[in-house]
Amino acid sequence: MKVMIIGGGGREHAIACSVAKSSRVDKIYCAPGNAGIAKVAECVNIGVMDFDAQVEFAKKEGIDLCIVAPDDPLVAGAVDAFEAAGIRAFGPRANAAILEGSKAFSKDLMKKYGIPTAAYENFDNPEDALKYLESAPMPIVLKADGLALGKGVLICNTLEEAKAGVKEIMMDKHFGDAGNRLVVEEFMTGREVSVLSFVDGSTIKTMTSAQDHKRAKDNDQGLNTGGMGTFSPSPFYTKEIADICMEKIFVPTVKAMKSEGREFKGVIFFGLMLTKDGPKVLEYNARFGDPETQVVLPRMKNDIIDVMEACIDGTLDKIDLQFEDNAAVCVVLASAGYPEKYEKGFEIKGLENFEGRDDCFVFHAGTKFSDDKKVLTNGGRVLGVTALGSDLKTARANAYKATEYISFDNKYMRNDIGKAIDEA
Repeated sequence: MKVMIIGGGGREHAIACSVAKSSRVDKIYCAPGNAGIAKVAECVNIGVMDFDAQVEFAKKEGIDLCIVAPDDPLVAGAVDAFEAAGIRAFGPRANAAILEGSKAFSKDLMKKYGIPTAAYENFDNPEDALKYLESAPMPIVLKADGLALGKGVLICNTLEEAKAGVKEIMMDKHFGDAGNRLVVEEFMTGREVSVLSFVDGSTIKTMTSAQDHKRAKDNDQGLNTGGMGTFSPSPFYTKEIADICMEKIFVPTVKAMKSEGREFKGVIFFGLMLTKDGPKVLEYNARFGDPETQVVLPRMKNDIIDVMEACIDGTLDKIDLQFEDNAAVCVVLASAGYPEKYEKGFEIKGLENFEGRDDCFVFHAGTKFSDDKKVLTNGGRVLGVTALGSDLKTARANAYKATEYISFDNKYMRNDIGKAIDEA
């Protein structure tokens, strides 16, 4: 069969590598792809939001399955566009992708169906938000309602910081239209855990757990980013906690979406906080996480095409989802200055060290080819270096060793990805 993947980052590279393992797949296309994805797929110069061009290409090439990976096209209706053209697509329709597309919607959904989450209030204008903050306990969390590339969340320790945050999000429009509406949320404490899941509208099958590192600098300092690294599984996500989450969060979320007439098919990413009062939902994503995908999919035993088609067909209950009894750690190599100002266009050396290996991988997030086919940096997050190990400490050591194989000007990374493992 022929498969087309929409997207061009590290998540899409990890998905493409999993698709390439399937015995059922003869040809992979990726729109637009990147220099790493080009090793396993034919990259086509079509933007992630150009649905007309995507559909036209899929028809012309006889694509059997389209995998829509990023949040923006899912929320805007890419899957709807493919289905309207009679093309099978993996991912939620727009009316279900709102689970991620609007934080206000997801918070209201959780309140309505009794799904544990932080206390919150929604605001449509900055004046009301500022008035509310005057008597709100600090610290507090401000969230732009819409999509903001994983960066529309501010943790404010003082009233002054919170007021400045309202101005940044709602008045200065630092995150664009995503800040037209604001969610003000109780600050929760505890361990963060990410759990990705496959969903077919009724059945949910969870993948192995992971933990992301969002801050730019060591010891969780600096600005929020799209993610500087991750590890899987989380030693803090025990079977007891998993059972509680399945009963009180995972299944109720799928049922709630169905009850609202928004049947969800695809991947739901549950961002969880393990609080003293039990697990609570921090956020939902309507797709594979980045960089969580880079540690979760290399551990999955199943043929990913079988699982995705079961989600589309409503037969996920027949899939025995399995993961290797090992661990993975991903360290993101970024451009110095990310997520603010950074330079790009530098040659990346050492990628050949990963060829033919099954214990460590390099997933391209922001790369491109030069005219003479050298691989250049082309983004803030450049590469995700993932390594496997028999346990988390071994995988962490292997991942940091593997980062030494690669060099480029202004290379930057956190040095404490997975440090929490030592506290487990």
